Amino acid sequence: EARRQRRLLLVVVCVALLLDNMLYMVIVPIIPDYIATMRDRGVAAGPFLPAGLNESGGGGGNRSLLPARYPPAAGDNEDVQIGVLFASKAMLQLLVNPLSGTLIDRVGYEAPLLAGLAVMFLSTATFAFAENYATLFAARSLQGLGSAFADTAGIALIADRYAEEPARSRALGTALACISFGSLAAPPFGGVLYVFAGKRVPFLVLACVCLLDGLLLLAVAPPCAAGARANMPVGTPIHRLMVDPYIAVVAGALATCNIPLAFLEPTIANWMRESMGASEWEVGLTWLPAFFPHVLGVYVTVRLAAAYPHLQWFYGALGMAIIGASSCLVPACRNFGQVIVPLCGICFGIALVDTALLPTLAFLVDVRHVSVYGSVYAIADISYSVAYALGPIVAGQIVHTMGFVQLNLGMGLANVLYAPVLLFLKNVCQMKPSHSERNILLEEGPKGLYDTIKMEEHKG
Repeated sequence: EARRQRRLLLVVVCVALLLDNMLYMVIVPIIPDYIATMRDRGVAAGPFLPAGLNESGGGGGNRSLLPARYPPAAGDNEDVQIGVLFASKAMLQLLVNPLSGTLIDRVGYEAPLLAGLAVMFLSTATFAFAENYATLFAARSLQGLGSAFADTAGIALIADRYAEEPARSRALGTALACISFGSLAAPPFGGVLYVFAGKRVPFLVLACVCLLDGLLLLAVAPPCAAGARANMPVGTPIHRLMVDPYIAVVAGALATCNIPLAFLEPTIANWMRESMGASEWEVGLTWLPAFFPHVLGVYVTVRLAAAYPHLQWFYGALGMAIIGASSCLVPACRNFGQVIVPLCGICFGIALVDTALLPTLAFLVDVRHVSVYGSVYAIADISYSVAYALGPIVAGQIVHTMGFVQLNLGMGLANVLYAPVLLFLKNVCQMKPSHSERNILLEEGPKGLYDTIKMEEHKG
């Protein structure tokens, strides 16, 4: 029964992450309508977007593999508004995550996950009926609020229920694969429904799926039934976790490795048009092939971690080196076929880093702090949000002032230089798990209600 329940909870979390990334990408067809309204002229919408629109994307626990589309002829003010619109989700996540992590540690994982799904449902419904920029901005920011609770609580719930390796790495790898699949599936899903049924239908479908996911969570693990939570110790405060040198190294790696993806998404389309005369279909397909190496990277890392768990730090360092080399190669590409290769390398490297280091965060909490995971995964979400909040706003300005080549060389150099820092994690696997609150209970035997409950969960 315990195994069945945790599998269903994994499904709930994966669907929540899938919805979050799909909702980010399904907003894309609304942007041309908004721009058309601002310019007081009609826009002929195709299955995805009108010709002449380039792409961008992003998102924290919400890392997008496909770009959203920006109007090339927009004025400076409109460019700023669109950049702020796409960055607003990550900005709000950045602000809310310290609070959501602390709350999750105190009340458990199920209630914040349900609250996050409820906010995401409200955000999706708001997107469906948005008619102006202010409403779109509110819906986008509301999605960030829901993500700060749903994504963090969901990943923390997986780490809690899958306490042993390699099951934990497999479960977290599955969640990461759902993130990338959501980014891949959203544009065709949203585009087809947009052209045949109108702009509201994609959002209403996602809202229904979000509602069903919340009902499944209520059926599998009702938050009100999690009475054992009242007897659990309070997790380590987030400010103490932030100053833990091992956790700080992991958080820095997560932020650094996602900067190339976050900064390339809003800039590479214009560069492809200017440098290689890329057509619209080439711009639209730029990031599609990268989905497959991302999933391959997740699979390879999970298998390697199961066979050689003491080399998690090496997998992360190798991923950062691949990201760095790939970023430096992007400006050297001269046609569509060539540019696909380094972009696939970037996404493959990100998969290595994420899949290796997310379980490491849970292990560090187990051996150095209390085995409560809300705050530590809030720190991970903050790391992602830093990259994706800056990307839509800062990347274009860097390209304008310094150049696209300098941007890529800088991002590549940052990743290559950070890779050796992960050597600091080399001896993490030698830390004794018996320092963990969870394992102390297993060694000493139950001494109270909480101890007994955790013992029964472990046996189950």
